[in-house]
Amino acid sequence: MQPDKMLESLVAFPTVAETSNGALIDFIRQYLARYKVTAQVIAGPDRDRFNLFASIGPADTPGYILSGHLDVVPAQEPEWRADPFILRRENGCLIGRGAVDMKGYVAAVLSAVPRLVEMDLKQPVHIALSYDEEVGCCGVPYLIDKIPSLCAPPLGCFVGEPSGMVPVLRHKGKATLALSARGASGHSSRPELGKNAIHALLPILGLAAALPEELARSGRRHDAFVPPHSTVQIGVIEGGQSVNIIPDHARALVEARAVPGENPKDVLATLFAMAEADQALNAEISASYPALDLDGGSDLARFARDLTGATPIEAVSYGTEAGLFQQAGIPAIVCGPGDIKRAHKPEEFITLDELHAARDFVLRLGQSLC
Repeated sequence: MQPDKMLESLVAFPTVAETSNGALIDFIRQYLARYKVTAQVIAGPDRDRFNLFASIGPADTPGYILSGHLDVVPAQEPEWRADPFILRRENGCLIGRGAVDMKGYVAAVLSAVPRLVEMDLKQPVHIALSYDEEVGCCGVPYLIDKIPSLCAPPLGCFVGEPSGMVPVLRHKGKATLALSARGASGHSSRPELGKNAIHALLPILGLAAALPEELARSGRRHDAFVPPHSTVQIGVIEGGQSVNIIPDHARALVEARAVPGENPKDVLATLFAMAEADQALNAEISASYPALDLDGGSDLARFARDLTGATPIEAVSYGTEAGLFQQAGIPAIVCGPGDIKRAHKPEEFITLDELHAARDFVLRLGQSLC
């Protein structure tokens, strides 16, 4: 199957994060079975969402992982000019939700399978597909935990997030702190008879709002990044129902992005401790993943440079699952087709040339392992 036809099939499954991806997993599993490639389906605690792992070549020999996620962000923006889950072709562009982030890469990998199975691979190519990356890399840890029982320790992992097929050595880690407060409703003219949940959140949100300046002034630095330090932002605030009702509930999400060498949970530690000490508040880390920090002189970085012909980028601002693979002892690098600036936007697209370049990369990887 040509990569654009495969992408058309993948986009047609509306696998928005935190919804079922079972139908798409079945489609991929059946496609691989046509070429006698057995797929292991790995469920997480949400029984309607699954990871998939498959090996082509001798799985008992160290090889390389091609990693991608199957979930996409919602597509409710009014600027879409047609159904975002029906791939459109316009002037060499393939338009649809997930086209660049990152079903395009997955399509390139899957479209290369018929050629890969014909190769005399001395080392395997593994395909690792995950769920719920878009909400904090929630699915891939369950896949990574299973890898030791599925294959020999891999030599490296290529995570195909959009990078223009230029390898990326580093990205920041991320953690999200979910805060909530319960109050007691009542008429706003008698605030002493109720308990304002929004007011209960204000002290900790004030501390969160002051953290960015503190991190810029005295936090850990890494000059490969812009900005060259960890960051914090309050991304969501919700609460109340009417201006004349004392709000009995409030919720906020606070995000930390941490440079390599700093745990993103640690960036939020003062906020978490403050919430734990306040009986009016509840707090939990709802998602987190570590930074990626690959040495430019490593075997994987040199191999990626040889395969792509491109000098690796030192760092990018977005996050990926690569840090989790590295944390598990599998060297990882980011390298995928398209431009991240097109992701999470209406009229998201990848070009046909970019799609074919990614497929060619996969085939070069296979040829190098023969």
